Amino acid sequence: MSKGTDRDFIPALRFHWLTSFYDPILRWTMRESTFKNKLVRQIQVGPGQRVLDLGCGTGTLTLLLKQAYPKAEVTGLDIDPKVLRAAEKKAENMGIDIMFHQGMSFELPYPDHSFDRVVTSLMFHHLTFENKLRTLNEAFRILKPQGELHIADWGKAQNWLMRIAFLSIQILDGFKTTSDNVNGLIPQVIDKAGFVETKETDRFMTLYGTLSLYKAKKIK
Repeated sequence: MSKGTDRDFIPALRFHWLTSFYDPILRWTMRESTFKNKLVRQIQVGPGQRVLDLGCGTGTLTLLLKQAYPKAEVTGLDIDPKVLRAAEKKAENMGIDIMFHQGMSFELPYPDHSFDRVVTSLMFHHLTFENKLRTLNEAFRILKPQGELHIADWGKAQNWLMRIAFLSIQILDGFKTTSDNVNGLIPQVIDKAGFVETKETDRFMTLYGTLSLYKAKKIK
């Protein structure tokens, strides 16, 4: 694992002491297997292509990607060294060779046109609007022409019940960073970064609100 910045960041469940509960909470309450497997199928990676799991957390999605596309090169990046250690341990236990790096989503340690796919799951709602846009600009920079961006994160509430449910996430993670999601602004931010063909491909009702999948393309 490469070293990264020690700047402050919001952990997966806002507080560092909750990090060890992250995997079971997602597994038991978030339909994690359903939405992540749908995301993996959506990405469609070819042999030899390079995939970056941005904000990879404990590596669940990173490992699913490598298992689904064994001939692709899959890399995980996260700012939190604690979750990266968990991700590395998972990969080691499963005998899967994946490189994990520490770094900020809006200051990616990769050259231009490095990846064919950038995928991120439940990371964007931790970012302010400014840092969402900075992160998307970085994703655009490191993607090759015809590369694709795939996002799974909180989206616009499907109904009043999902809107009320999402209040628990806003209380935990902050209203400032989550408002863009629940107001349905994620596609607009993606377009602002230069991506095209942006669309919401699916949505899921969960105990904490509506979770949406998005897809966009970099033409050149």
